Amino acid sequence: VVAILWPTLGLLAGLLIACTTIEIPEDSLGRVVGVMDGDTLVVDLDGRSETIRLLGIDTPETVHPDRPPECFGAEASGRLALLLAPGAAVRITRDVEARDRYGRLLAYVERLSDGLVVNRSLVERGFAAALHIDPNDGMRHELAAAETRARVAGLGLWSACGGPHEPLGGSATGGGN
Repeated sequence: VVAILWPTLGLLAGLLIACTTIEIPEDSLGRVVGVMDGDTLVVDLDGRSETIRLLGIDTPETVHPDRPPECFGAEASGRLALLLAPGAAVRITRDVEARDRYGRLLAYVERLSDGLVVNRSLVERGFAAALHIDPNDGMRHELAAAETRARVAGLGLWSACGGPHEPLGGSATGGGN
């Protein structure tokens, strides 16, 4: 019986190891590999590529299989690419939850060359809306205040689109991916 079950147990153990999420320290240094959209990027952390979802913000969607691109999505993606060029050194700081339901690392990202907190910068300039999802409260109030200032000033998506998440076609869709 053991001889019969041994290969199955080995296969299951291998799958378990392959599917285990690598633990990331609360504070890590890395280098930008590339930008996927306005609130998602790929960073090299100690030789591993990690997809990072910028925590506390939401930008208009540009890549969704079932919906058209949202108003100001291309601009938000372009802004993130401008702020974080490939090779840029960054500090990745986690909050309470390490990952989202898609397995992306949830983090605040600081550009090391000048200390710019990218999440805050995108909201301050109107490229993103503040998005609070419990229990991640690290920058909740700061990002909400930055959004209010951007709205009042009519920056970015607040003047171009009348608010976040308007598809290029015109009807509201919501976001958060």
